[in-house]
Amino acid sequence: MTTRVGLVIVVCFALMALLAPSIAPYDPYERVGKPFQRPSALHWLGTNDVGHDILSELLVGARVTLFVSVIVGLLTTAIGAVMGLLAAYGSPVLSALVQAAINTAIVIPRLPLVIVAAAYTGRGLTALILVLAAVSWPGIARVVHAQTLTICRHEYITAARSIGAGPFWIARMHLWPGVRTLVWTQFLLAVNSAALSEAGLSFLGLGDATRKSWGTMLHYAHARSAFLTNAWCWWVLPPGLCLALFLLGLMLLGRPSDSRSNNH
Repeated sequence: MTTRVGLVIVVCFALMALLAPSIAPYDPYERVGKPFQRPSALHWLGTNDVGHDILSELLVGARVTLFVSVIVGLLTTAIGAVMGLLAAYGSPVLSALVQAAINTAIVIPRLPLVIVAAAYTGRGLTALILVLAAVSWPGIARVVHAQTLTICRHEYITAARSIGAGPFWIARMHLWPGVRTLVWTQFLLAVNSAALSEAGLSFLGLGDATRKSWGTMLHYAHARSAFLTNAWCWWVLPPGLCLALFLLGLMLLGRPSDSRSNNH
């Protein structure tokens, strides 16, 4: 049941992002009302300090937040899964090198590294995606590495090797099925972390200021005194609640189904 609820939440936000240009009532980059207008029939969530429609910003901002989080999740999971498999099943020299790279990368404090790298590389979406992917893969690699080592101890792996099965065949037929569910869960966690990181960096002013996202909405709301006025009710709460609900949907989607939990 919880998985279905998570799926519904994530699908709703995905549709929101895909259909945003069609369902947004106004161009979020155009001034369409007076500054700090309260919610009304014309502007359901009011306007910001320059007269942009906040509902339109919220809908279009979902595209950037979800795009960045999904792409970072894919890159992070792919890099982490490959590195974890190589560390566990590669040649002795390759395995040692990969393990050294994983151990080195995982001890570096992530948050300071992300902030410094984002500030140095610029504020474009491409730079943001590459920075987040570059610092997020070691945790996935370590988890996949441990799971792969466990699988390699099974007798059917030894039997496959004894009859002449090659490493690629074993990886495709035995290792990948054994880590597939784990990789899916790690992907959802990576998307969750990327969405939160994008919002955090954008809030700090290290995101792409030319693109609407939930993080940039929070950044401008903070920078332009929304918290000191009643505007925070319709300018801060909507993107904050959307981000929290999206993260909750991902968390629920990554949980095992109720039937499986009961069986175990």
